[in-house]
Amino acid sequence: MLSLIAAIAVVLPLSACSGGETADSDATSAAAESNARPVRIAINPWVGYEASAAVVSYLLKTQLGRKVETKKMTEEEAWKGFEEGTVDVIIENWGREAEKKEYIDQKKVAVSAGTNGNVGVIGWYVPQWMVEKYPDITDYRNLNKYANLFKTSKSGDQGQVLDGDPSFVTNDQALVKNLNLNYKVVYSGSEDALIAAAKRATRNKTPLLMYFYEPQWLFTQLKLVKVNLPPYAIGCDASPQKVKCDYPPYLLDKIVSADFAKNGGAAYEFIRNFSWSNDNQNAVANDMVNNRLTGEQAAKKWVEANKIVWQDWIPR
Repeated sequence: MLSLIAAIAVVLPLSACSGGETADSDATSAAAESNARPVRIAINPWVGYEASAAVVSYLLKTQLGRKVETKKMTEEEAWKGFEEGTVDVIIENWGREAEKKEYIDQKKVAVSAGTNGNVGVIGWYVPQWMVEKYPDITDYRNLNKYANLFKTSKSGDQGQVLDGDPSFVTNDQALVKNLNLNYKVVYSGSEDALIAAAKRATRNKTPLLMYFYEPQWLFTQLKLVKVNLPPYAIGCDASPQKVKCDYPPYLLDKIVSADFAKNGGAAYEFIRNFSWSNDNQNAVANDMVNNRLTGEQAAKKWVEANKIVWQDWIPR
């Protein structure tokens, strides 16, 4: 009997040890598989995002030896990619509280990787020349007085508020309705179209009221002035249909898939460490748009000149 008990005592620890090794082996295997495939970064449709993604991709390749796969998609598509297993990283997220609740809190397929250092501002803007000619035009309560100035063939008898891509974060339809403004929201279709409209309005001194945002390289070339909508207060935009306040300031953040956070290793640590300024982003974006550099060329130029900024992003 004593011999049997002794034999069992020897077998049990060995079995427990074997189970632990299997779990460790599975975790190691998952991490190895994750590190073997490319880091998949969603590319949302504005150049500031592309600038951030270009620098992140360049450093992942050159400093961490990782392959990178990028895919252009809307913000909604990028979030769905976490659930579908096709996206690892959103490098610049603007709010998206509904998606955070769905994909982070409820479905648990994504996690926050912290802020990326950029401070986002969304609002309505007019060219500088309009403020000089109509000094009170930046008060939203005076916009109806100037509605005729902003009429276009697309807005009919109402003034036009020019928006960008319909997928962008926007409360403009609700703002027009709830602030009783005699305006119609018209979608230009893209960031490029907004930029072209701003340049034309500045060059030709034609009226323009447009949705726009910072960080944006365009502000380094011409002056746009933000219209003062009713001040933002916490909770004033809780109901999208009832919004009648300005956009909140955005501390832009990074979102990654739960699997990437668990198994991404040094690449995940690098993404979590990534943080730069609006000026950094604008410099890269400006090179991409106005100096005709590719994303990789612009990233390489910035990386070579700014080691003091990015060296702390690299995991030790």
